[in-house]
Formats: sequence, C-alpha cells, structure tokens
Amino acid sequence: MTQLTINGETREVAADPDTPLLWVLRDELGLTGTKYGCGVAQCGACTVHVDGEPIRSCSTAVSDVAGQTVSTIEGLSGKTAEAVMTAWETLDVPQCGYCQSGQVMSAVALLTANPKPSDADIDEAMQGNICRCATYVRIRAAIHAAAKTLEA
Repeated sequence: MTQLTINGETREVAADPDTPLLWVLRDELGLTGTKYGCGVAQCGACTVHVDGEPIRSCSTAVSDVAGQTVSTIEGLSGKTAEAVMTAWETLDVPQCGYCQSGQVMSAVALLTANPKPSDADIDEAMQGNICRCATYVRIRAAIHAAAKTLEA
C-alpha cells in the first residue's frame, strides 16, 4: 500500500509502486480531470502539482510521491487558481479543452512563483504544454489577465 495526500485527503492505494501516478489518479481514485496525452512527459496534459511544483504524472511513479502533497485540477483552489480559472473562462481560452487542465495547473504554478511574468517567463513556464487547437495566444493573454487580477 502507498499512502498519498491527494487534494488534501490522505488516501491509500494498492497500486504497484512503479505505476504512473496518472493511472492511480484516474483509474483507482476516479480523478479524471488529469488527462493522458502522450505517456512520455512531452505534452503536459497530465500535469499535477506535487508539493506545489508542476510535474508530469504520466512519467512519475506513484512511489515517488509517497508522503508528498499532490494537487489535481479537481482540488485546485485559492486566489491564484481562481484568478487563472476566471481568466480562462473570460477569454474563452479552451477550444476542445483536452489539454486545459494541464495548462491551468502550469499557469497556477507559474503565477504562484512569479506573480508578474513577462512573455518570456510565460513561454518558459508553459513550454511542454501542447495545445493541438493552438490557443497559445489566448493562454498567454489569460495568464497576463490573471496576473493583473492578482495585483488588485
């Protein structure tokens, strides 16, 4: 058994220690907001926070996060998260929406670490989050809008 803290709740899972965190979240815990995209940590659809840092859950073994705090899109909360999610909605960022949970998780991590990011900061932080609908301009605008909201 592996003990995890997921979205503030302690959970025990019987998964093999080498099982990717993504599959534990989706298949064992029913947290399907975290998406499978590529399986090799290249697309960002599976991004979650571990102790506040964005990681790719498709390539992180569940045993690697034992004793750490994991946050998924379902458990995302707080002022920064609200600002990002409001900006995403206001600016109609998603098209198909498949990548958006990973995009939002990365944007929240960025704004938590850097509340006034430049375009270059945004590009660096969001690198590896692929949007097949190519909403990158709206993603950048939404991050800037969320940053402005957080200034107030």
